[in-house]
Amino acid sequence: MNDVIEQAVLRVVESMHDNLGDQITIDDMARTAMFSKFHFSRVFQRVTGLSPGRFLSAVRLREAKRLLTSTSLTVTDISHRVGYSSVGTFSSRFTSSVGVSPSKYRQLETVMPQLLTDDRRVLAGTATMTVRGDISSPLKDRPIFAGLFPDRILEGRPIRYTILRQPGPYVLEDVPEGQWHLIAQSAAAGSEDAVNHPPGGDEALCIGRHGPITVQPGTGTELADVQLKPMRTLDPPVLLALRDLLAVTVTRRTA
Repeated sequence: MNDVIEQAVLRVVESMHDNLGDQITIDDMARTAMFSKFHFSRVFQRVTGLSPGRFLSAVRLREAKRLLTSTSLTVTDISHRVGYSSVGTFSSRFTSSVGVSPSKYRQLETVMPQLLTDDRRVLAGTATMTVRGDISSPLKDRPIFAGLFPDRILEGRPIRYTILRQPGPYVLEDVPEGQWHLIAQSAAAGSEDAVNHPPGGDEALCIGRHGPITVQPGTGTELADVQLKPMRTLDPPVLLALRDLLAVTVTRRTA
């Protein structure tokens, strides 16, 4: 990736963090990057994997997660602080991306079981596939969450997932027809809440991706190895409500 382009996108991402309460437009972001609006949108998606608007929304919701767990601000106040003029719109987008409402997220002591419980029923004639491989990580003895999502961002409900006690082999069975992105994540001991904060480039939070993986009639087993690396500022924020999922030693299980 051209360093000039990456630095331009980094300026925009840093500007997002600094101005979350403002109404940031695509024109504002393009000016910060010093590109034309149309060229900027293509470049930003190539660097981060998300459109500028989708990335900005994720940054806003990640900050909302932090404020919900570290302050006594009302949901309304938080929605305004992260750039939403309508608390209803904020609550709807938060619930869709994180998996639970803002007020429920504030109350959570454990991840909602129903959030990570998928329905194994598959329609007759629908293709399914097994995805397997090996996940390696700089965090040698830390649990790893790995799930299949429709986009390159860890948000909402995974179509299939697994939790490993430590790096090693994994298997995801009965993956339904469609196109999926495998995303894996691990956090260092004592840094589990790093999922709520912008990454610092160290190994406190590591993430890896593989995909897209296409499941269609005639497919069998997909081999997908994943190498976790320290999360960078240019990586899409983590939005799924996993703040305590990686805080405990868990037994290996699959959804």
